[in-house]
Amino acid sequence: MNNKNNNKTQDNGSEPDDKVNELTQLEKKIITALQGDIPVITRPYRQLAEEIGISESEFLKIMNAMNARGMIRRFGATLKHQNSGYNANAMVAWVVDEDKASETGKIMASFDEVSHCYRRNPVQGWDYNLYTMVHARDKESCYEIVQKISNAVKITQYSILFSKKELKKTSMQYFV
Repeated sequence: MNNKNNNKTQDNGSEPDDKVNELTQLEKKIITALQGDIPVITRPYRQLAEEIGISESEFLKIMNAMNARGMIRRFGATLKHQNSGYNANAMVAWVVDEDKASETGKIMASFDEVSHCYRRNPVQGWDYNLYTMVHARDKESCYEIVQKISNAVKITQYSILFSKKELKKTSMQYFV
């Protein structure tokens, strides 16, 4: 269910990436700069470029070229939801007809409260194949949002798994 128009839906497949060997040292520096926190300022790429000793225009040119080559596919932002008043998080596992999984996932992902929507293969004893991550101010609001999603997609077979404790949340580090 990889949908270029909606970054909230992703397939669980992975594709081998031999292209890492094709990266120049400068491209690796740019990726290293991008894999950390991007400064929340008017011209963040200028600051990152200066930190690695190149101009902002060169940084952007190389970054765009890597994107065109498929080396950089997307950027993701992580909101520290606890600081913004979102204290309840729930992974909702859904049982969806396979022939409707893509269409259903797009509808689910369209809800503002859904940050992620994944299609996974069911396993013996666990028939769920579509997953959404729902964020809300409190547990009761999560239940209400899940009910709205359920009504919108006409699916009633689901399980709500609330987060108990965040054990790890870090960005991927490709180069150090």
